[in-house]
Amino acid sequence: MRVLVTGHNGYIGSVMVPLLQMAGHETVGLDTYLYEECTFGPAVPDIPALRMDLRDVTAVDLTGFDAVIHLAALCNDPLGNLNPGSTYDVNLHSSVQLAKAAKAAGVKRYLFASSCSLYGLAGDEMLTEEAGFNPITPYGESKIKAEQEIRPLADDSFSPVFLRNATAYGISPRLRGDIVVNNLVGYAITQGDVLIQSDGTPWRPLVHVEDISRAFLAVLEAPSELIHNQAFNVGRNEDNLRVREIADMVQAVVPGCTIRYAEGGGPDPRSYRVDCSKIARALPAFRPHWTVAKGVRQLYEAYRAVGLTSEEFHSRYFRLKQIRKLQDEGRLGEDLRWQRAADAVARA
Repeated sequence: MRVLVTGHNGYIGSVMVPLLQMAGHETVGLDTYLYEECTFGPAVPDIPALRMDLRDVTAVDLTGFDAVIHLAALCNDPLGNLNPGSTYDVNLHSSVQLAKAAKAAGVKRYLFASSCSLYGLAGDEMLTEEAGFNPITPYGESKIKAEQEIRPLADDSFSPVFLRNATAYGISPRLRGDIVVNNLVGYAITQGDVLIQSDGTPWRPLVHVEDISRAFLAVLEAPSELIHNQAFNVGRNEDNLRVREIADMVQAVVPGCTIRYAEGGGPDPRSYRVDCSKIARALPAFRPHWTVAKGVRQLYEAYRAVGLTSEEFHSRYFRLKQIRKLQDEGRLGEDLRWQRAADAVARA
């Protein structure tokens, strides 16, 4: 297929694109490149891409594609809370407009990167795709509303699919240090502490970034009748873990580190467990390769190999800090659009 991947230069996209290419798909990217300066390890190979803001995409830009994989978003709760208006503008309105443009351009399949965070405050119950929503952040709310507005677009010639990813972890050329597993390993190796920001009791469903990419590939290649207009939780049931359990895994791998609880950290209301049985039943081609324990080891070895420092970890690889840096430099506006002509120039 000829596939457009929005957010191809981000944390998930930079892992997914090579996988799609290896599977024989012609892949084109679309990204505003907010995190172009946040490379971890070797430089990311270039692919044909549109350098543009998601909010500016039209049907003309999507002509000739068989599928759109829509990853681009303002990700994580602190960034969403920084500017809720832009969060809804990008994650909701632009996602819906992109789906409408894709349908108008004759794109057959639209894979939307949703999130298990839409389940929000849920406690200990295992949640299937039929569970109710209880979001507590603009990010989670934006994902719910986007799903609800895209779903009615489905018809015989347009198949949207909603992949509700568990919390990602693992190494990527566009590393994120602000997601729980990556964060705990980063603190342990740079500061000697496995720093838990809560009381350690919240549940988190977890999935390796490579396995997210495998799930999208499986959906991309699946017969339409198996996936048409459906939602899938993406992850492994075994990898619903409490934060303190993740911390124990980190302590077992990183020599000499200790577990420490942040002062004033109490129960985190964001606590949920998800049932990922549906995707395993519907798409046998999708088989996760990673466990959290293996991922912790991968992160430790990669961080150690590059000599990761505390300063680098806490600046370059935290999305909110990168956005604020670009704004402080006058390169990015409050609306999260590029301000300088050199930064905003379009290129293929």
